[in-house]
Amino acid sequence: MAMTSCKPGRSKVATRWLASGLLAGLLALAGTAQAEEEREWPRGHFPLPESGNVIGEAYTVTVEDHEHTLMDIAREHGVGYEEIINANPDVSIWIPGEGTEVTIPGAFILPDAERTGVVINIAELRLYYFPEARNGETPRVETYPIGIGRDGYDTPLGVTKTTMRLEDPAWYPPRSMREEAAARGEPAPAVVPPGPDNPLGRHAVLLDIPGYLIHGTNEPDGIGMRASRGCIRMFPEDIESVFHTVPVGTRVNIIDQPIKVGWRDGQPLVQVFKPLEEQEHGMSALIDTISRLNAGNANGVAFDYEQLRGLLESPTGQLVALEPPPEPASDEAPALNGLFEELVLSDD
Repeated sequence: MAMTSCKPGRSKVATRWLASGLLAGLLALAGTAQAEEEREWPRGHFPLPESGNVIGEAYTVTVEDHEHTLMDIAREHGVGYEEIINANPDVSIWIPGEGTEVTIPGAFILPDAERTGVVINIAELRLYYFPEARNGETPRVETYPIGIGRDGYDTPLGVTKTTMRLEDPAWYPPRSMREEAAARGEPAPAVVPPGPDNPLGRHAVLLDIPGYLIHGTNEPDGIGMRASRGCIRMFPEDIESVFHTVPVGTRVNIIDQPIKVGWRDGQPLVQVFKPLEEQEHGMSALIDTISRLNAGNANGVAFDYEQLRGLLESPTGQLVALEPPPEPASDEAPALNGLFEELVLSDD
């Protein structure tokens, strides 16, 4: 039987096919990378910034339905109650009015914390999730508004983890709630089954802190408020996303950062929130914030200290760009002297 062999002509054909295959592969990879860059990210999902620590942009929308409340608009755009109210102080909560422009505060300074797992900033009423990037994926962050514990039912701080996921959970009112209800003559049931009356909603993620969960709600207007008994509430659609994407055992870091500082394109930025306790941001908070801003001020950008102090005195949670200091009049002493004197006196 005659032996067959590879002829030179076939080798060239194979080489051409190999080259064209490699070229196609490279083009496919380039196309995938371009698609990755050009794709529209889901609401609340952002690529991690290559420099700086600011994600998203603020923008405006026009009310098209006269029946839409400000909270309806907030939910559609992934922001909570306090965020939308503070961004639109002159807009009616219940009847914004058709044709009204509404500001969506969609820009955020990332918390000063390790970018892994879930980070919950209770002062900000916002959750951040940093999923592990798979091969070829752009590192990203997801962020959602939350509700937290009201006065007397503080959401605990510290590092914990997710332990279990429950779909259509039953709710067992705690003894304290049942006792309070009984004292009012309104005995609470020992268990509330799944359904529209269940305050946990349809999805719950248990934490490794006994009695504390991240869960949905049957009262979505409370998202972005301090209204729970310590648990972390989310819009139903947001907890459903977290429920299906956050693995059991994920690290959860619950922090309290009422003052965040950031930089974008050399511009100093701040977000200042009301302290959870009945206190104001005093001189020590101002000194600490100035120090943190200066630490990230690689280009030596000057900013208005008085503007910063005003933001600390009247916090709104809005992302604000710090302006350059005002030019002093030729016959006046520099405007910073008064502030420096206060800083010196505060150290005595």
